[in-house]
Amino acid sequence: MPDSNSPGGFGALFQQAQQIARDMEQKRKEIEEGLSRLTVEASSGGGMVRVVAGADGTIREVKIDPAAVDPRDVKMLEDLLLAAINEGLRRAAERAEEERGKLLTSLPLPPGLDLSGLLGKLR
Repeated sequence: MPDSNSPGGFGALFQQAQQIARDMEQKRKEIEEGLSRLTVEASSGGGMVRVVAGADGTIREVKIDPAAVDPRDVKMLEDLLLAAINEGLRRAAERAEEERGKLLTSLPLPPGLDLSGLLGKLR
């Protein structure tokens, strides 16, 4: 029976798990920092309303073409804004998911160790 600190022992396995946890936390921090800088753009109304969204879930910029501003049709402008904002947030979330997915593929995990269920906990 191997002792707890031998290469095949429980102690070594525990140390390896701790190192993986530290690596994952470091990678998570790096990804979150990257997400804070990453942006996507969405538009509606043929580009009359444009939104820049951050992959961290924030709206960074809203641009409205003056031609879209019709005081008699505020509802249309509201609809264009809503469509552009929702599309921007959807794209940002999609991009963030891609970046977070890189977390699991970049870690040196032991063969046969599946951490795919852990990804949801990192969000």
